[in-house]
Amino acid sequence: MSRNAGASEAPQPPTDESSERTPMSGPNTNYDPVEVAALDPAQIDAAVEQALAAAAAAGSLEELKAVRTAHQGEKSALALANREIAALPPSAKAEAGKRVGQARGRVAQAFAARQGELEVERDERILVEERVDVTVPALRRRPGARHPIELTAQRLVDAFVGMGWEVAEGPELESEWLNFDALNLGPDHPARQMQDTFFLDPVDSGLVLRTQTSPVQIRTMLDQEPPIYVVAPGKVFRTDDLDATHTPVFHQIECLAIDKGLTMAHLRGALDAFVRIMFGEETRTRVRANYFPFTEPSMETDFLCFACHGAETWGTAEQCRTCGGSGWIELGGSGMVNRKVLRTCGIDPDIYSGFAFGLGIERALMLRHGVQGMHDMVEGDLRFSQQFGMGA
Repeated sequence: MSRNAGASEAPQPPTDESSERTPMSGPNTNYDPVEVAALDPAQIDAAVEQALAAAAAAGSLEELKAVRTAHQGEKSALALANREIAALPPSAKAEAGKRVGQARGRVAQAFAARQGELEVERDERILVEERVDVTVPALRRRPGARHPIELTAQRLVDAFVGMGWEVAEGPELESEWLNFDALNLGPDHPARQMQDTFFLDPVDSGLVLRTQTSPVQIRTMLDQEPPIYVVAPGKVFRTDDLDATHTPVFHQIECLAIDKGLTMAHLRGALDAFVRIMFGEETRTRVRANYFPFTEPSMETDFLCFACHGAETWGTAEQCRTCGGSGWIELGGSGMVNRKVLRTCGIDPDIYSGFAFGLGIERALMLRHGVQGMHDMVEGDLRFSQQFGMGA
């Protein structure tokens, strides 16, 4: 656009070639503001129309945000025009400022109005898409359930608590002395070898993961004066591989009675009472001689198969999967507490005697419910618990 007649040339401000921003016009006291391209009314009107059209075309709040930056941001045409006002003479600033301000106001109002419309549409859409049908039955979270092993252990404990015994507990990390020496297991006993026991580093620390719950019996005898009648359930550890009948972490329950005048007859009576509670009033037991370092004499106890009732099927019991055809099921080891063990615990074996016996809780679960392998017990499949009515 040509300059008006009589207008003198205004000095041009130096241009910074390294800057990409359009340089602002320098102060000028003589030229018409219409001559500045950014302040050309036609260009301002065009910028407004483009902004209004962009706002109207925005179909979402995200799109509106994007076009708002282009038409109201620092690099928009109206923002550049507003900056040019500073270079005008005082007499021209008022008119130019009014024109640019009105243009920017129209654009701001248009964007605000469109934003309100889009927010209403969004809220209505959310009400439709995210509505909740309160008439639909609620999906309740399944309640937790106790594991069959825990319930079997509780049933075993209840059998002895019902006979007046107490429950004793001890730590799973145990001293080597309580786990072996106090039980008359000498330094050369096979159970102390690395292939059977988890020793804590360093190996000579004297600490092991208990291989049996018998250390609880030792702790009880060291802490209490006879008479003692305790049952000790708990978790034990051995370096076994997981297979159908073995697992490196399993559960035991052991029973200890110390009193004056206890004999093998009392042990047989306790065992008979226990198996009748667990497997029925008609269940009978038998014993076989055996050896355990912590009992003397020692024996293995069997009980009559509760599935085939061995006495009714002598000679044909090979069809029974529970007892394997023998008619009897092994219960566990037992015997009279060794006199050396009593002395170690500070109990006079000439005054007191006692008996002890124990069994594996997993084995009791397998026998009672026909569980085929250890994998079912340890893999955490809810369907396993549901078979026993312990899942929802």
